[in-house]
Amino acid sequence: MDTWRKQMCLGFPFLLLLCVSNANVVFQVHHKYGGSGRGKEALEDLRAHDSRRHGRMLAAIDLELGGDGSPTSVALYYTKITIGTPPSDYHVQVDTGSDILWVNCKNCDKCPQDSDLHISLNQYDLTASSTGKKIECDQPFCETVFGGLNPNCHAGLDCEYAITYGDGSKTEGYFVRDNLKFDKVSGDLKLSQMNGSIAFGCSVKQSGELGSTSQAVDGIIGFGQANTSILSQLAEAKKVKKVFSHCLDSKNGGGIFAVGEVAHPKVNRTSLIQNQAHYNVYLDAVDVDGHFLELPTGFLGLVATNRRTIIDSGTTLAYLPSDIYQQIVDTMMAKQPGLKIHMVEGQFTCFWYNDNVDNGFPVIKFHFGGSLLLPVYPHSYLFEVRDTEYCIGWQKTEMQTKDGEELTLLGDLALSDKLVLYDLENQTIGWAEYNCSSSISVKDEESGKAYKVTAHDISKGMKIYAFMWCIAPFLMVAQILCL
Repeated sequence: MDTWRKQMCLGFPFLLLLCVSNANVVFQVHHKYGGSGRGKEALEDLRAHDSRRHGRMLAAIDLELGGDGSPTSVALYYTKITIGTPPSDYHVQVDTGSDILWVNCKNCDKCPQDSDLHISLNQYDLTASSTGKKIECDQPFCETVFGGLNPNCHAGLDCEYAITYGDGSKTEGYFVRDNLKFDKVSGDLKLSQMNGSIAFGCSVKQSGELGSTSQAVDGIIGFGQANTSILSQLAEAKKVKKVFSHCLDSKNGGGIFAVGEVAHPKVNRTSLIQNQAHYNVYLDAVDVDGHFLELPTGFLGLVATNRRTIIDSGTTLAYLPSDIYQQIVDTMMAKQPGLKIHMVEGQFTCFWYNDNVDNGFPVIKFHFGGSLLLPVYPHSYLFEVRDTEYCIGWQKTEMQTKDGEELTLLGDLALSDKLVLYDLENQTIGWAEYNCSSSISVKDEESGKAYKVTAHDISKGMKIYAFMWCIAPFLMVAQILCL
């Protein structure tokens, strides 16, 4: 492509439950590692996944950290969507840190033809869809993507893009608009069909790991905050509010991802830090069985920069500044002074233990504004790599700002078995402990009625389901599988 480009760095993937004003959307998800996993190889995979993912995240938030940032090797979840007329199915990675949907297009250069995920790959054919059309550079969507009109734009010129990932992998193409198909839920488990016109990227060239068959999918669906995301496009059409949630089942590796007003469970919230590429909050306190740790303070007692915490369910473990990490490990291990510590692969602190870990180790609680509490239980932060051998999931942070401040990053280790809600309209985030293999209730704001949706019901198909009442909430349900 010789025309105007913009390099985009995409963020992190995960399973979600999205709350919408005029609609509700729910996805069932399965974790790549099938829950916490067992064996040293599984633990090494988790750590390697996080290292690659953080490199990719840093490309977006401009922090200093190594890592190849491969968009395929870091992907945790994917789902199947239906686009075009006649409809055609595509498997796409779910990514809440990116802001567009893109799929591989017909005759794409170096796009993967096969996937070791045992799924059939597909390439979008604009000429085969009667409802598909290109987006030109002078159209509003293109101006939204690039923050203004391309000075080199002229009539008939495509709206082109190039997305570069942290490892140097790249996808290039142009934007198109076509129908995204949903099954509406008009009541408890009652379905009908609807279409939504969505702008998305048509990838015609790839480089780097994006062309690999390893965990290959057809594209990426972004649920970020920008006006180009699927969520924002639906909100602009007055079909949804910009709110979403996710719930990950630690035992079965599944859960729910949805767009819609959640009536149950109720969630306490805290404010998001403004103008951040990812979901950031300030950490107020940490206690280990009631013993509060000493957290750093900034100038004149103000909140220190390294108390900034990223909430990221695309990360598997949890990463803490060195001072907080050491206090947590020392305090929890003081509960079992007779245990002998050994290292696995030079990076995991491990020990042998014969009893129930929930009875022998403390609950770690993270405190945030608004009296929001995030408890993490021993069965979540201790990984049994083989019979009676456990390794600690807490890790020293890899993430630093340009000023050298260490960041806290809480991943699936801390977020599992909780409904986590992201309210982008009010710039808040919150969570509640929950059985993610059970049901949630979603609300039709126009009628005030709430409808129950269960993970079991969603798992019966790979479709996207939505319930909608005129300008009322809709529920989109799809199965998300792990990469």
